[in-house]
Amino acid sequence: MATEIINERLLYPSYEIIGGEKILAPAANITHGSIIGRLQLVFANYFLTHKSGYVFGENTDVHFPDGTLFKPDLTVVLKPNEKILDWRGNIYGVPDMVVEVLSKSTRRKDLTVKKDIYETNGVREYWIVDPWAKSVDVFLLSDGKYFFGDEYILFDEKDLALLDDEERATVKTEIPVSIVDGLKIPLEFVFSWGY
Repeated sequence: MATEIINERLLYPSYEIIGGEKILAPAANITHGSIIGRLQLVFANYFLTHKSGYVFGENTDVHFPDGTLFKPDLTVVLKPNEKILDWRGNIYGVPDMVVEVLSKSTRRKDLTVKKDIYETNGVREYWIVDPWAKSVDVFLLSDGKYFFGDEYILFDEKDLALLDDEERATVKTEIPVSIVDGLKIPLEFVFSWGY
């Protein structure tokens, strides 16, 4: 079984296109996959209840107007923008939100090249999730440029003990989704492993 999966990845490698160049997109590890799965679950439940959008995982091709092809870790398309969805194929256009989870092999690209391309194409909200720091950096588009919305860090009890009362009062435990009214995602849920 494992050999079949390895052979299939060799026969049909995953790639992205940046500036007309094909670049191999490595498979995610299980920590990475767990984070994406949890985020996808939260968005899917919200959209199922509110019938207001769609969420797609890391195997979805997003073809941007500038010719770039990415496979974001998580892609959100709201109902008013659903015309970009080709239900027999992929996404052709600009999604409303994209999430990338950092890995050692993609970190630099996620923080620079991808961020710039998402900004240039008009992705309204971009999250960068750092599994090692247990943090989420949120970038919001305004007048065609990203501004840093906020950083959300999951503090453990030892970290919290080092903070004074004023610092502890500023610790955020949920990430608000700017493009979706009323949706807040608990940090503890995003970074919970194994259950």
